[in-house]
Amino acid sequence: MDDPPAWIAEFTVTPRDFAAHLDTIADSGRTPVTLSVLADHLAGRAPLPARPVLLTFDDGFADLPGPTAEALAERALPATAYLTTGAITPGGRSLLPPAPMMTLDAVPELERSGMEIGSHTVTHAPLDTLPAKALARELRASKAVLEDVLGHPVRHLAYPHGYNSAKVRAWSARAGYETATAVRHALSSDRDERYRIARLIVRQSHTVADVEGWLAGEGARIAPYRDGPKTVAWRWYRRGRALVRGPEFAG
Repeated sequence: MDDPPAWIAEFTVTPRDFAAHLDTIADSGRTPVTLSVLADHLAGRAPLPARPVLLTFDDGFADLPGPTAEALAERALPATAYLTTGAITPGGRSLLPPAPMMTLDAVPELERSGMEIGSHTVTHAPLDTLPAKALARELRASKAVLEDVLGHPVRHLAYPHGYNSAKVRAWSARAGYETATAVRHALSSDRDERYRIARLIVRQSHTVADVEGWLAGEGARIAPYRDGPKTVAWRWYRRGRALVRGPEFAG
């Protein structure tokens, strides 16, 4: 968007910059894949193609089924879209601040355009702060809603804002997901963890040069690696705050 809501502006690029990023990826000689292709490799079912690159889109903003999907299709770039079902279901509830969102009835259209569909929970709560019952609902209800509208299993999950823990990863597997993506601000690898796949967040300040660096395997650390002390401390702080305030938007 050219004029995004303030709360999401940091993670927004203009249509012109987005097109430049996509052109850089399309011209890089890398092989675009979906999450299912990476999942098959991590599960030992199939090898990855040479020099793979994976694009993911979270939440389900209104531009996703239209301009975003069209820009990807024009360049023959598949992608995986993780949808927050409470934000895209009429009458639903989510913790996402106000923004134009797509609707649930557009999900099949999104899939037909070449995007694989994954779950991004119901409300976009930080999963690593939730009690077991609420965690199970976030994981299972979102999966069920998407499977109902698509008519086939939804295999993949993205943790809101990447927040996860050993408990969250175990419950994600138990809920029937084959993979889950975090953030980690890192490049993934063919040794990455199936329930903590690393991703890079594209920010407003990122340039074509940044994208070129990532495509060359530079400019970020490479997963897998263990959580650092700051990550663990931040998780415990957020858990304590959630006990006092209740569920908050993961962002």
